[in-house]
Amino acid sequence: MDSEIDRAREALMFIPADCGRAEWVKIGMAAKAAGLDFEDFHNWSATAVNYKGERDVAAVWKSIKPNGGVTERTLHKTAAAHGHRPSRNARMNGTAREPRRTEKPAEPRKDSSARGVWDRCVGAPDDHGYILAKAGTPNGLRVVPANDPLMIRGVRMAGWLVVPVTNNAGVLASLQFIAPPDVAKAVAARDIPSKLNLPGAPMAGTFTVGALKAGATVYLAEGIGTAWACWKATGRAAVVCFGWGMVKARAAELRARDSAATLVIVPDVGKEADAEAIARDVGGTVATMPDGWPKNADLCDLGLRDGFDAVEDILSRAQAPAAPKLRYRLLKSADLRNLPPLTWRIHGVLPAEGLASIYGPSASGKSFLALDAAAAIASRRDWHGLRVTQAPVVYCALEGEAGLRRRVEAWEMHHNEQLSVNLVIQPFKLTEPQDVQDLSVAVVSIGKGTVVILDTLNRAAPTADENSSKDMGTILEAAKALQAMTGGLVVLVHHTGKDAAKGLRGHSSLFAALDAAVEVTRNGDRREWTLTKSKDGEDGGRHAFNLHVVSLGMDADSLPVSSCVVVPDGSAAEIKRVNLPQGGNQKLAWEAIKPLFKDGTIGKPGAPPYRRCIELEAAITYVASRLICAKDRRTERAREAITGLASRGVLGCNDGWLWTMT
Repeated sequence: MDSEIDRAREALMFIPADCGRAEWVKIGMAAKAAGLDFEDFHNWSATAVNYKGERDVAAVWKSIKPNGGVTERTLHKTAAAHGHRPSRNARMNGTAREPRRTEKPAEPRKDSSARGVWDRCVGAPDDHGYILAKAGTPNGLRVVPANDPLMIRGVRMAGWLVVPVTNNAGVLASLQFIAPPDVAKAVAARDIPSKLNLPGAPMAGTFTVGALKAGATVYLAEGIGTAWACWKATGRAAVVCFGWGMVKARAAELRARDSAATLVIVPDVGKEADAEAIARDVGGTVATMPDGWPKNADLCDLGLRDGFDAVEDILSRAQAPAAPKLRYRLLKSADLRNLPPLTWRIHGVLPAEGLASIYGPSASGKSFLALDAAAAIASRRDWHGLRVTQAPVVYCALEGEAGLRRRVEAWEMHHNEQLSVNLVIQPFKLTEPQDVQDLSVAVVSIGKGTVVILDTLNRAAPTADENSSKDMGTILEAAKALQAMTGGLVVLVHHTGKDAAKGLRGHSSLFAALDAAVEVTRNGDRREWTLTKSKDGEDGGRHAFNLHVVSLGMDADSLPVSSCVVVPDGSAAEIKRVNLPQGGNQKLAWEAIKPLFKDGTIGKPGAPPYRRCIELEAAITYVASRLICAKDRRTERAREAITGLASRGVLGCNDGWLWTMT
């Protein structure tokens, strides 16, 4: 090689092309200054792993101007930095010149296409280092000859094994080069893989070890070593897919060509789950390595260590992947009928599982009511005439801890029995994941389906902004996590806002997330609790109660000490009996409009929170249609009946809307 052009070309091909883009452009400028043409620059650029195609290379080459400040010296200097040693008479000090007439003519440029490289390669020998190392066969393979100038990533390919990549049409699409074992160690020291693909030629194809037969078994392997092992063990064809990422596409192509073939996916260790997914897609099976092998070990490793009979045994036990577990169960109506019935802690009020709230303004008695409900659940005592299903209860008294002892003492004195509720008086925050985890461990230790009562929500999330959707979302996620970990019911004791008629304090997402909500109200000494929400039952219904004072004796200063217990208010039932509809038209009107409230509207002015309302005029029209008096008197009689119901306290009325008071 005597010409300056050839020396420049040799220097260029010695430089690794997968450098940074700025360095790549600089080398292009030096190559142009040395007299090299676009084809030289493109052939070199195509050897890079970050090669972006001929159009990109052409755009950069076109942008390089003569006398751009970079000379051919840069080309030779960079090549020398990578270990290149030019001929003794190489010229490094100026513009490239044409060879003298006395010099030998330049050798013809080598074809860098897949076909061009393949045609100048020679048949692979039986004793090629890689073939010997993997106990393979040279059939269908070639080797790059010793004098070939082909370089990839700055490494000369002479002596490398060449595996042809053929597409579906049987056309040579690309080549894979595999280093002999001694060369593999040398390139590994430079962080270069021992398997390299021909630059600019996509690996969109396969290589088959053995002969494919229609309807027969065929193995799909990531690399040629595994394919050799499958073929040697069984005599059946094995397809090389050239990388795990290619197996899925190649399997689909094989299935499209031969619907009767038995496709066996043969993954390396660590890729079994992906192999099962591919097998499900193509209706194939999976042959997996025995336990105990390291990640990325394959059947070739097994055959070399344990013999190819062990490989045959593994392949003979290939199985179709199990059907994936469905996250969502699809039910028919018959399935719904066979589901277990809804279970309650307090029938019709508090479900056995979920998220609930007992809420009301300060001094309404909500904490007394919550403790009373807890005691009823823990001891299986009917509560306000409602059936109770027993369960363990954990009551977290997060505010008013000092008064808790008195409340418990008063309850025990009044009922003449020991309280069965488990009490927690330590600080607890829903906003601290560790607190949630630790409390759940304690709760689970006493039994399944435990009811956890947090009194109050404000003390359980003291730093959160209850009006913020984000903060309330965090609170709710923590409460639901606690419920999921304990498998029972979580009850949040909470306050109403400044306007009690608007219900629960804080962001509306709280009420929306609840499975049940019990509102506690107070009017003087009269207290009531009302079920304002029930996802699985019927809301509504008012239950009056009193706080009965229990004397606990004297304190250290000889002052009387007392607390309260919840007792039902029987007088409320008497009042309701007095307020029942009177007269035929009132009774008929009441029976007519009661069903309408089920689909009524909540949040109307003057109505209790979450109480469903219907329009007054619509109710009058509906009642009139049900009366049997003279037609021209029906509207008047309907209005009188509804007015009578309102005056007796059966209905509430405001601003053209009606609601039930019972």
